[in-house]
Amino acid sequence: MVLPEHHLTVGERVVHSFHPHWKRLVLPAFALLVVVAASSAAIYFIPRDYEYAGYAYIAVAVVSVVALVLWSFLPYLRWKTTSYTLTTHRFNISTGILSKSADDIPLTKVNSVSSDQTFAERLFGCGTLVVESASDNGEITLKDVPRIQTVRAELFRLVEDAADGEIDGR
Repeated sequence: MVLPEHHLTVGERVVHSFHPHWKRLVLPAFALLVVVAASSAAIYFIPRDYEYAGYAYIAVAVVSVVALVLWSFLPYLRWKTTSYTLTTHRFNISTGILSKSADDIPLTKVNSVSSDQTFAERLFGCGTLVVESASDNGEITLKDVPRIQTVRAELFRLVEDAADGEIDGR
C-alpha cells in the first residue's frame, strides 16, 4: 500500500512500495486446505441417522470457522496490512489490522543498510533487511523483503543522495 499523497512532504515522491514476500502466505494457504479437507471429512463421516447430527454439524462448522480465522484469515490480513514504502526522504514501515502503527526512518539518519539471505530465501528472491539508524529506534530488522537486492541497492542509493544533499541524483 502506497503512502497517500497527503502524507508526503513537499518534493517527496514514492520510489518503491511493497508488502512482505508472498512466502508468508504458504502456511496459511496450507492451513486453509487442511481445515477444509478435515471439516469436509468430519461432515461426511457423521452418521445421518445420528440423534445429535445437527449439533455435530454445527460443532464442526464452528471449529472450522475459528481455525480458518486464526490460521488463514488473520495471517493474510497481517500480510496485507504490512507495507514498506521507500520515498526520496524516508523509509516508512506500516503495520496493523485494526490499529495502525507506522515507523518512519529519515534517510539522513540511516547509518548502514545490510541484508541477509538463507539458501531458501535466495531461491525465492527475498531476505532480511537490516537498517541501522541514528534515530530512537536504532536498528530495524525487516524479514521477508521481496527483491531484497533491488530494495537494498535503491535504499543505499537514496541514503547516499540524502547524505550529499541530492534528491533522485539531482
